[in-house]
Parts: sequence; C-alpha cells; structure tokens
Amino acid sequence: MTQSPRPAAPADLILAWYDRHHRDLPWRVSPPMAAGGIRPDPYRVWLSEVMLQQTTVQAVKAYFALFTTRWPTVTDLARADTEDVMKSWAGLGYYARARNLKKCAEAVAFEHGGVFPDTEEGLKALPGIGDYTAAAIAAIAFGRQSAVLDGNVERVVSRLHAIETPLPAAKPEMRALVAAMTPAGRPGDFAQAMMDLGATICTPRRPACALCPLNAQCRVLGTADPELYPRKAAKKEKPVRLGAAFVAENAAGAVLLRKRGETGLLGGMTEVPGSDWTARIDGASDLSAAPFPADWAACGTVTHVFTHFELRLSVYRSMVAGNGQAGNGWWQPKETLDGEALPTVMKKAIKQAIPDAFQKTRKA
Repeated sequence: MTQSPRPAAPADLILAWYDRHHRDLPWRVSPPMAAGGIRPDPYRVWLSEVMLQQTTVQAVKAYFALFTTRWPTVTDLARADTEDVMKSWAGLGYYARARNLKKCAEAVAFEHGGVFPDTEEGLKALPGIGDYTAAAIAAIAFGRQSAVLDGNVERVVSRLHAIETPLPAAKPEMRALVAAMTPAGRPGDFAQAMMDLGATICTPRRPACALCPLNAQCRVLGTADPELYPRKAAKKEKPVRLGAAFVAENAAGAVLLRKRGETGLLGGMTEVPGSDWTARIDGASDLSAAPFPADWAACGTVTHVFTHFELRLSVYRSMVAGNGQAGNGWWQPKETLDGEALPTVMKKAIKQAIPDAFQKTRKA
C-alpha cells in the first residue's frame, strides 16, 4: 500500500514563502543578504524592535534612519546627550521607550563592553527589554530558538489553530504553540516570516487566504470568518481626562516652553505650560491654571488618545511683551519648534493656537 506523503511542517512552508516574499526593511538582513554572508547587527535589531512597539513600520523607517545616522553604534547612542535623544524621538510616542532606550544603550556600552547579551535572560536584564523584545532580539540577532509573539504572530496563530480563548488570556497558549513551531534552524527568519505573513497576508481585515502558505492547515479557513480571530475580550471604555494648555508668544515670535519632570507620563519631554492632568485625574481646564496673568484668548480644544485614556485640552493663547514670564522655561523661536522634544499632544496644542507654527517656510 502506498502511503500518502506527510504534510509539510508549517515552519518549512512559512520559510519557503518568506524566501520569496519577504519585506525589505532597513534594519533587516534578508535571505539573499544572509546568503552573501551578512549577519544581523544586534544594535540595529534592538533599536528597530524598540521603535516598532505600538508603532507602524512606515512610521519607524524615518526615525530608524535618523538614529542610525546620528548614532551608528550602541556606544555612540550611550554617549549622546539625553535631550538630543528625546528630541530625535519626538513624535514617535510612548516616550518611556526613549528614556529606557538611552539607559539600555548605556548599560550595554558601559557594563557589557558594547556587546549585547545573546540570551533572552541576559537581554531581559537590560532596561526597557521585556519578554517580547528579548525573544525577538535573541532569535533575529543571535539565532536562538525563541518564541517571538507580536500582534501579527498572534493573529496568524489564532487563526491557524482556531484559538477561542480571548486575548490577553490566550497569550500563554499562543506562545507555547509558537515555541513548538519555531525551528532550530533559521529561528530569526521564522520569526520575521510570521510577522510578514501577519502584516501582508493574514491581515486584520480581508486576509488574502488564497495566497497564504498555511491555508491548507488553517483550522479557521472554511469554517468561520477569519476576521473574528484573534478573539478579544470586550474593551473597557477609555476614561476622558481634562486639562488646559497655555501657548504664550512674544513679540519676537518665540513660544514659551518648559520641560516636564523626568518621571511619569511624557517624562522628560518638552511642553507648553498647562494644568496638572494625569491618566487618573483631571487638571483645571479654565484660566485658573494660567501660568501668569495675561490676556489669554480661548482657542478651542484638542483631543489626544493615549493608551489608557483620552485627553481633552482647552487651549489658550496670549501675546506677551519682551522675554519676561519665562520662569523655569524658555522662549523658543517658532522656526525651530520642530526640533524640540515636543510630544504630539503638545504640537497639537501649539498648532491650535498658532496654525502656522510648524510650517517649514514662512513668508517674510
């Protein structure tokens, strides 16, 4: 009796697909590059993985190019001025990542001789590196057989195995399945292949199942709507917090800025004066929070959504004579505002008050 051939292992199918259809990314060593003897740079792998947390590939590309041009090695980044790092990160969001990025670079450069640890355990001992990032660096940079589980991989695995447990409770089950799938050979390519598959084929909406290398083994395909996976627990409605932002401009066209404290939300970043709102409590949204007496004019409200809450800032503007009223802040010319470490919410507030504040070219 002739035996039917055993179906190909998912890892083999995914790697074969990846060899043909991988994305070319500035931080990635592609299969052709690897065949030519090029090996991943742990610094570039680490930097890209930190930047990519909660951020899109397209948004990260320009920041990655900026950082690797200004600071080509982890030691260069470790020796950089912290304020310069924060300025270069501005707009990328989740600013605790930038603070930990600098601390991690210093730890690698000054405590590990500029060499990243090559195990998950060693990597997790560094500032700002958690389970996912450690696994990704270990697999991609060092070829460790680590189970890498990001949002794209969760989607692929949940559909492939028809996992009914909702996230985040399903994560341990998913991680175990990925660990079982990850091959000893090419674990870094496997991790990146799973990410690419989720990003380009097994997408959240309208997945291209006909093109998927795993469609013959997918337990959801043909029995349910793939878009229903991964299952997710009902989201809690985000609380709304209130606050105020005060945009002061002097006769020279400079805007009053100050630096936030080093800890807490947006720690170490630059802001315009405002009320003391947090993720848990409202700040004053009226003129009682003004940093100094002036003819403040209401300019409307801006909204910014953080991970755990929505912030609504009432924006006020005033023209101020001279360079007084700076207090613990400074007057920044509008032409150079874009070079400051202003988070997106503060840029929104300034633009609400001064619509042309961030225009690159101004009319004389």
